[in-house]
Amino acid sequence: MKRLLPNPLLSAVIVLVWLLLNGLSVGHFLLGALLALALPPLLAPLRPVVPRIHRPLRALSLIAIVIYDIVKSALELAVRILGPQARIRSTYFWLPLDLVDPYAISTLAGIITMTPGTLSSDISDDRRWLLVHCFHTDDVQATITEIKQRYERRLMEIFE
Repeated sequence: MKRLLPNPLLSAVIVLVWLLLNGLSVGHFLLGALLALALPPLLAPLRPVVPRIHRPLRALSLIAIVIYDIVKSALELAVRILGPQARIRSTYFWLPLDLVDPYAISTLAGIITMTPGTLSSDISDDRRWLLVHCFHTDDVQATITEIKQRYERRLMEIFE
């Protein structure tokens, strides 16, 4: 079974994403399943280290938090965009990272980018700082604290 599905999670994600992008039909399910069987072995050399997830149930709670934050941020961003521009305080700031696992850092950068109103722009060469653009913040330090408490702390529990 391991030869047929070397990475079952990746295969499941491929099928799911394929169906989300192309619509639900028997033909697309079969094509997604074919891709899910063919792609993981072909992609294996590009991914030499498989991430270790230490607390998978913690990942579910993180997903719920991220979905909630995306919806909340989208609504707040819409209000800011439709309001007076003078109230918008856009800024870049460097987020200090306690994470060391490259998969955890990439996940944090992805979460920041997916949340409306924020964007991860760069990472320092030593992987200790993440450059973040924030569409609006009244207090950079409070934003950094919120990111570290809501996302980074949980990612450390999941990956490290």
